[in-house]
Amino acid sequence: QVQLVESGGGLVQPGESLRLSCAASGSNLRLNAMGWYRQAPGKQRELVAHITSGGSTNYADSVKVRFTISRDNAKNTVYLQMNSLKPEDTAVYYCNAEFIDYRRGTYSSGWGQGTQVTVSS
Repeated sequence: QVQLVESGGGLVQPGESLRLSCAASGSNLRLNAMGWYRQAPGKQRELVAHITSGGSTNYADSVKVRFTISRDNAKNTVYLQMNSLKPEDTAVYYCNAEFIDYRRGTYSSGWGQGTQVTVSS
């Protein structure tokens, strides 16, 4: 099972920025697509941004232009740069990764524990 550890969340005011990081680790694993999801209280978890192993990206309409997803394959890390944050961005942000266990030849996915982002004045 892949281990995903998110960091970078916190409390900020509207208009400020945060940079989330998610570091993946594990034995006999090769990462493919990675993404960021978020879940606000009483809401369903939703996709925020997604990036393929080749670097292709897509975003939820609500965060386009403001957010940027990127990855550093050498560090097995995915980032989410969040600019111009709004109160409606408040949620727990989760990292997701699709990966191959090349020893077993199996394909799976995993989740991080989540990091809280709160945007409030």
